[in-house]
Amino acid sequence: MVAEKAKWRARWLITRYRDQEDYEAGRSYSSSIVEQNLLLNEGIQLMLDLLIGAGGTAFTNATSYLGVGDSSTAAAATQTALQASTNKAYVGMESTYPSRSNQTLSFRAIFDGDTGNFDWEEFTVANSNSDAGVNLNRKVDSQGTKAAGQIWTLDLTVTIS
Repeated sequence: MVAEKAKWRARWLITRYRDQEDYEAGRSYSSSIVEQNLLLNEGIQLMLDLLIGAGGTAFTNATSYLGVGDSSTAAAATQTALQASTNKAYVGMESTYPSRSNQTLSFRAIFDGDTGNFDWEEFTVANSNSDAGVNLNRKVDSQGTKAAGQIWTLDLTVTIS
């Protein structure tokens, strides 16, 4: 008997800039990579619906958002949103994202000096700018505190093989 397997590899990249000037000059003061995440049931169900044409909101440039929050609640497949009660932010895609190259999807959002200024503990990609959207995945990993005026970029790549 032949076993069929699919592999989902997620990689989050957080790049930090002290201010707008450093961001524009490409001078980051730190970056970190966080591997993997948990696919959420609602995200899996939406992917399957989109595959068979059953409807749903696709993850397009106009409808994709990367979200961050300050909750360290463990990820569970049944969750349907970021778990933070108040400190959370969803930011839309940069102009050419999301994109696909071969079997890899790429998402990118820029959290400006006024957005996401709290502890970054959890991450998601959603098809809405609020908890009302469908969240594809969730990752919990402490990435420090973003201060007012700092620019942080968040990238997610997902490779399916």
